[in-house]
Parts: sequence; structure tokens; C-alpha cells
Amino acid sequence: MRRRAFTAGAFATAAAPAAPAIAQEWPSKPLRMVIPYPPGGPSDVSTRIVMDRAAQSLGQPIVFDNKAGASGMIGGEFVKNQPADNHTFLTTTTAMVCITRHLQPIPFDPDKDFVTVSRMVTSWGIFAIHPSVPARTVAEFVAYAKANPGKINFGSSGLATITHLFGEMLQLEAGIKMTHVPYRGSAPATNALVAGEVQAQFDQTCLPHVKAGKLIGLAMLSNIRHPDFPDIPTLREAGYRKEEGDSWFGILAPTGTSPEVIARLDKAIAEAVRSPDIVDKLHKGGCYVTYLNPPDFRNRITAETELFGKIIKAGDIKLSN
Repeated sequence: MRRRAFTAGAFATAAAPAAPAIAQEWPSKPLRMVIPYPPGGPSDVSTRIVMDRAAQSLGQPIVFDNKAGASGMIGGEFVKNQPADNHTFLTTTTAMVCITRHLQPIPFDPDKDFVTVSRMVTSWGIFAIHPSVPARTVAEFVAYAKANPGKINFGSSGLATITHLFGEMLQLEAGIKMTHVPYRGSAPATNALVAGEVQAQFDQTCLPHVKAGKLIGLAMLSNIRHPDFPDIPTLREAGYRKEEGDSWFGILAPTGTSPEVIARLDKAIAEAVRSPDIVDKLHKGGCYVTYLNPPDFRNRITAETELFGKIIKAGDIKLSN
């Protein structure tokens, strides 16, 4: 009996370190980071800045793989279909996991096919207007819009984009009615705003024009003030955007990835975004750090999926007119 007990005990002792050993030996090869958007965009730039620094502490390089197309769906489906090898990860965005699912069938389940690693950063955004609009505060804009229902045109980067939904969000919360004008991208929409073809926009691309005095910045869309525009309040400070709903970028892994691996990668990302030089690089790239750990990131995805679902339903928003 004693021999049997010793054998069983020895087996249990030997088996116990097996799970932590995964984290100790990981990563055993370069990590593959699939970015489901084209090179040079904010999701691509922020991912490379953060993950390059995280890779230094992990001791393995990162192979960045841009698989762009279909608003992130191609890259997302690709990672979903990869075996959970503990070395393959996916950049994700608000639109990709919280918005698009309300508008069309998508080739993966954001809640079941992926586990959260970290939210890294959020893109700066601003609510800007053309100088011809007789308003210099959000309150004055809302009063003007209520007195002129439907006469204010707001531009966006396209139907059902987050820049469109920000405008819809304000309409619902403020009880105003504007006319949405979708463009094929943020830059054309901002050019139209500068030219006076539309009167308002909710987008990062307005920032340089506000700085140059060509547009009026009424409120930052973030939860904090922009360090370059300390006098411009946030939309929340103006009494709106009581729920979040930001344009953020984060990291997911295929379901089945080791929890120990998730914990180590999350720790490396958290350390990276605390580095002053990384914060500075991200700021210059148009983003600020809004790190969330795996459970908090999952909760944020759940909350914003519900938020944008309500906005899309209330506004009867579709991908085509």
C-alpha cells in the first residue's frame, strides 16, 4: 500500500508543474501578430509600437502579418481557423468586434472564437464644426441644432462607421436631428468640413485643422482632455457620452490558447504601455494608452457591443441607403 501511495504521490508531484512550464518555456519561437487592416493605419501603427516593445521582454521577435479586407473580417476569420498554438494573435478594433456584428453576418463569433489578451490604446477623436456654425460650445451647438432640425449636416468616414455612430449617439442623447453625409474615408469627410460642405464631424482627422484654426473644436470624444488642446473639454464633461464607446485597439488570441500564455503576454503589454517613450510614440501616432487586462477587456467588449447595438437599432442604421 505504501508503495502504491508513493507512486501516486510522485506522479501528482511531477504533474503539478506541467501547466506553469508552458509559460516558462513560452515563447519558443517568434510570435505571429495578424493585423486585419492595411499597413500604416492607426491599428497597424499602434500594434507595432506596443508589440515590438513587448517582444523585447518576451525574448522572441514578432512577425507582423497584415491580412486586410472586409473591415477586418478576413484577418479575423484567418486567426479563428488557426490552431491554438500559443504563438498566433490578432489585433482587433471596436468596429470589428462590437459594431459589424449588428450590421451583417460575420465569419466568426467575437465572444466564442477568441479570448481577450489586452486592450492597448484608444484613438484620439474630436467633435469639430465649421466656423460658420454659430456655436462655440456643445451647449450652444445643441441649442442651434434644436432650433434648426435637419439643417446641420455631419460628415463621416462611411455608413455605420464609428465616426457615423458618434454623431448618432449625440443625436440620441441630446434630442437633436442632424443629416448624415457619408464619405469614402475620414480624409474626404474632413476636406468637406473645411470647405463648408458639411457643418460637423466626429473624427481624429479634424485635429490638425482645429490646431490650424480652420475648424472649431467643441469637445474631445475621449474620456480625457487632449494634452495639445487642454482648453477643449471632453464630450462627457459637456454632459454627453455617459457610456464609453471608443475607437480602441487591442489584442485577441484564438480560443484554446493557454491561460498562462495569455497572462504573460498581457503582462508584457502592460509593461510596454507604461514606458514613457512608448506613450510618446503612441501620442505622436494619434493614440493614448487605455490599457485593460483580459477580464476587463472582455467586459468592455460586452458593454460596447450592447451600446452600439442600441444606437444602430434606434437610428435604423444599415450598411446601404
